Amino acid sequence: MVQFTATTIVAVRRGPDDVCIGGDGQVTMGETAIMKSSAKKVRKIYKDQVLVGFAGSVADAFSLSEKFEKKLEEHGGNLKRAAVSLAQLWRTDKVMRNLEALMIVADKESLLIISGNGEVIEPDQSFIAIGSGGNYAYAAANALFNHTDMNAEEVVRESLSIAASICVYTNENISVEKL
Repeated sequence: MVQFTATTIVAVRRGPDDVCIGGDGQVTMGETAIMKSSAKKVRKIYKDQVLVGFAGSVADAFSLSEKFEKKLEEHGGNLKRAAVSLAQLWRTDKVMRNLEALMIVADKESLLIISGNGEVIEPDQSFIAIGSGGNYAYAAANALFNHTDMNAEEVVRESLSIAASICVYTNENISVEKL
């Protein structure tokens, strides 16, 4: 089975009025071929009140994003309840259990990672990164968030740019969404 993977997603929240998520545009097939360089892996959902970004299989991520938006509807926009509900479904549903993706979701109050293992993780600080270049982007976001006055979008863009300069699965075609 051919898998399209590899990406970097970063989210930063500097208070309720400065929330941003960004991702690079690279879609890689296997370990040797770049299939697309300008994919958009971040978007606004649920009445433009929630940001979502995904890493992993593109088709799986789109499916999860749609399911997450339905969970938000079911839970009246409560991000944490919707995230837990999706994680439970993802872990227990036979078809969903095989989906290979990781999601970052954010609203004005929370920032979370949702995984197929049933995990919903809220970071200790107000930034997080996932994907192939996630560790590089996370280190950059940590330094920029804690040692500069850069706003959320600036931290996201610079963190992704730094990751792109190190990680072969991350490129400089950055897309960003803000609340």
